[in-house]
Amino acid sequence: MSKKHLITVADGDGIGPEIMEAALHVLQEAGAQIEIEKVVIGEKLYLSGHPTGIEESAWDSLRKTKVFLKAPITTPQGGGYRSLNVTIRGALGLYANVRPCASYSPFVQTKHPNMDLVIIRENEEDLYTGIEYQQTPEVCQALKLISRPGSEKICRYAFEYARRFGRKKVTCFTKDNILKLSDGLFHKVFEEIGEEYPDIEKEHWIIDIGSAKLADTPEAFDVVVLPNLYGDILSDIAAQISGSVGLAGSANIGEKGAMFEAIHGSAPRRAGQNIANPSGLMLASVLMLLHIHQPDVATRIHNAWLKTIEEGIHTNDIYNEKTSREKVGTLEFAKAVSQRLGQKPDTLTAVNYETGAKEEWAHHGSKPISTKRELIGVDFYFYSHDPVETLAQKVQELPTSPLKLTRITNRGSEVWPAGFPETFCVDHFRCRFLADGPIKPQTIASLYHRLADSGLDVIQTANLYTFDGHPSFSK
Repeated sequence: MSKKHLITVADGDGIGPEIMEAALHVLQEAGAQIEIEKVVIGEKLYLSGHPTGIEESAWDSLRKTKVFLKAPITTPQGGGYRSLNVTIRGALGLYANVRPCASYSPFVQTKHPNMDLVIIRENEEDLYTGIEYQQTPEVCQALKLISRPGSEKICRYAFEYARRFGRKKVTCFTKDNILKLSDGLFHKVFEEIGEEYPDIEKEHWIIDIGSAKLADTPEAFDVVVLPNLYGDILSDIAAQISGSVGLAGSANIGEKGAMFEAIHGSAPRRAGQNIANPSGLMLASVLMLLHIHQPDVATRIHNAWLKTIEEGIHTNDIYNEKTSREKVGTLEFAKAVSQRLGQKPDTLTAVNYETGAKEEWAHHGSKPISTKRELIGVDFYFYSHDPVETLAQKVQELPTSPLKLTRITNRGSEVWPAGFPETFCVDHFRCRFLADGPIKPQTIASLYHRLADSGLDVIQTANLYTFDGHPSFSK
């Protein structure tokens, strides 16, 4: 008998303890070689003074086991509480969120009976870094961070996933027709990485029309890789149109750890009633078994689950008089799955995780980029209620050489020297200063002091660079 794999388990909040009991029951009955170390996370810790919902002993367990099977938690309403998922993903470097979304027609109602895709979402960057500022009484700012190393890791993961599981196409969604630098970098890296996988088809969609296409014709997609925010939204849409969000599990994968969970929330109103569907957490445990190299057990559980669904044994959320045979509770559903271990579905497609590539791929580091970076200007952001002409005059009256005021914008729209009187302005202006050639940081610092001494309210600066002679800022 193989050595048991130690994993960290958290029961969570709301329906969490019930669906975890169900999932662990099936794992045990299926012969999963695991040893469990329980930790407490979530609402109780939030309310007892832990703003992240997790304490040091749980971190110790996660660093030791490197595998986390987690039930959903409740985050108290109100400010001051950080998302536990975001905290864990960032702290442990869980850069890839993997969410398979398949339909189970005709046994689970769906408008898309041939849907079978996987969403692979970048998990650490983008707007989910949570870096925000209120800069004026009227304007707040959130920073969208996209890095080349982060984009390389997730795009390579998507192509390797497709190759490992016999998928034929990888699709990238971005909004790089508007966000030309940040989303543009993600798209560029996707194309670069894709060239290394000639056996796999690649394509790119703009996120808005791509989302419409996915919602209308999901069978046109196979593996979809996206930046963090788009991936969060699209994965929930994909899960819902497949039949139910309650059926979807997810994996959060990093180089030094992994977390597995259902994608739905803790549903506190359903807690303690034995009616919650444990399928999402069960299928997350299948992903966990693949991660810890127990594909035989993963195959047994997944096929037994498919057989149970196929035979119409359903929890309340997916029960339908036309297609369901028996309405069961949480634990009863788990027992039904256990009773079918070793069986395969007759209509739905059986899985076999014991075939195909089993090796983990090497995680390539980002290649160093040699570029010539030169500082050529600066954007100053001001808090001001002055008319734009007054603001421009105040700035121009100051000695700013070698930097010259070239443009003033308000919420991205140019209002000086060109502009329209109809443009609605708020109290947040950006003044762009450019030089004829490279400058030193001290030049910007000197200008900052002159602007501040004149009474102008500077709230932020952003340096403007060229890389290999090309401007690296939006125009």
